Amino acid sequence: MERMNNRKPDELRPVTMKVGILGRADGSAMVRLGNTVAIAAVYGPRELHPKHLQDNTKAILQCNYAMAPFSTIERARPGPSRRSIEISKVTREALEPALFLEEFPRAVIDVYIIVTQANAGTRTAGINAASLALADAGVSMRGLVTAVAAGKIGDEFVLDLEGEEEEQSSCDLPIAYMPNEKKFTLLQMDGDLPKEDVEKVIKLAVKGCEILYEKQRAALREKWIKEEI
Repeated sequence: MERMNNRKPDELRPVTMKVGILGRADGSAMVRLGNTVAIAAVYGPRELHPKHLQDNTKAILQCNYAMAPFSTIERARPGPSRRSIEISKVTREALEPALFLEEFPRAVIDVYIIVTQANAGTRTAGINAASLALADAGVSMRGLVTAVAAGKIGDEFVLDLEGEEEEQSSCDLPIAYMPNEKKFTLLQMDGDLPKEDVEKVIKLAVKGCEILYEKQRAALREKWIKEEI
């Protein structure tokens, strides 16, 4: 099978990750997967107001995902959409298992994700960026969360679908995964596949997450080394 940009079926798009890109945030990161770019900023933990919204046992994680109006060829309407609300929710659910929220009672941690350029895989790019930004902010974590989608086009299982590949696929399955704990924190599927094919798609996505995990660690090390110099 010949893929866009001559990629192999199990090959990720070119990946760039940078940490600490925003001076006014407690933590921040940028993730580029091919032509998809997501920026994440973290503020907190800080005391939550009004107080009646506080949880006395743990911090509340709030995620806000949005696509910039200029991120696609067709201008996105400003303001929250049904899709952005849904992705904000699944992003929060993907990140919560990685955080020691119980260490910050009555607090809130705000995560903002802006997609500045979109060519498929925006939710997974956003999760990768948010995980890095949380680590950059010094929030206590069980491990980094990585995310990527895999699918099936024709008879071929493919990793990290982009652009027209999503439309050609019989299945698009994004996952979020904690490689150090071998734990899934998000599993969605758009399409219909037999059970044995779903297992192969998930296995391929996990392989992609393990590669992204090493790139996340490298991005954090690069920032920490610069700070020590």
